Order: sequence, then structure tokens, then C-alpha cells
Amino acid sequence: MKRWNSISAAAVMSVSAIALSACDEPKVDAEIFSSLQQCTDNSDSTREQCEQGYKEARSQHAEVAPKFTSKNDCEGEFGAGRCEQAPYQTRSGGSVFMPLMMGYMMGSMMNSGGRRSSIFPQPLYRAADDPKGYRTADNRKVSSKTGRTQVASSAGRRPSMKRSTLSRGGFGASGGRLGSAAT
Repeated sequence: MKRWNSISAAAVMSVSAIALSACDEPKVDAEIFSSLQQCTDNSDSTREQCEQGYKEARSQHAEVAPKFTSKNDCEGEFGAGRCEQAPYQTRSGGSVFMPLMMGYMMGSMMNSGGRRSSIFPQPLYRAADDPKGYRTADNRKVSSKTGRTQVASSAGRRPSMKRSTLSRGGFGASGGRLGSAAT
């Protein structure tokens, strides 16, 4: 019986190691900023690059941010005072709430090998349960600090549009979805 347990334990450990290595994802160079001013003051990027990255992130914000049917539900996920009314309503005329954009991410202009970055400029948010961590609209944690960093390549993909609102448990949870938001 002891021999069987030893073999089972070894098999479980092997499968666990394979599963963990499958989760490893290539990293890409990125820059994270809490504001446009921080980018222009502390980046290897030019002012024009900072402005363009910020402009792209800002223009995506209303489309990609998590959406909620009430301000209380939004603030439950992102914290008091960290939500705003979306610039549109649901198809039935109800209000839609979304978190404030707390920063933005763009590809590092000083990336390795002189290649163009595969990071799409995008808005970043901060969840109430991780107030120092920056997350994408798709709830991928990218960093807890600003400046040059490396992020998982999937975090650099263009964020998906959020067409439905959440009644509770929105950011990364499986909350109840209500009606579609009109864009």
C-alpha cells in the first residue's frame, strides 16, 4: 500500500508541474502610468507618444470598463468615490455605472530588440480588494507600480468591449448580468 501512495504522489507532482508550466506566459515590455503628466515627466517615451497612448486609453474607457446597474455595486468592486456614470444608458433607459480610469498602460518605447511593442494602449483600473494593483478592463493584473515593467502578453491585447451590465460581483466575478448597455 505504501508503494502505491508513493507512485500516486509522484504522479500528482508531475501533473502539477506540467500544469504550472503551461500557465507560464511570455512577458512583454510595457509602461504603466497613473496620469499623462507622470508619463511625460518619467518616461523614455516622447511627449507625443505619452499623449497618444493616453488619448487611446481614454477613448476606450467608456467601451471597455466593467459596467454596473448601480453605483453601490460598482463601488463595492472598486471602492467609494471610484465610480462614475457611463455616458450612455441601458436600452431600457436605466443608468450605467463604471469605475474611474485610474491609469493607463502602453507599450514601452524602449522594448528589447528594437521591435514595435505588442501592447495596445489601454485604460487601467484598481479594484477595492487590491488598491495598489493596476488591472486591465478584462481584469488582468498587470502591476502594482508605475513605470517600465513586463506584463503577460495576454494583458497587452486590445481589451474587449463590455456590452452588458453587472448587478453584483462584477470585476472578475461571475455576477448576475442584466440588460445590454446601449453604446
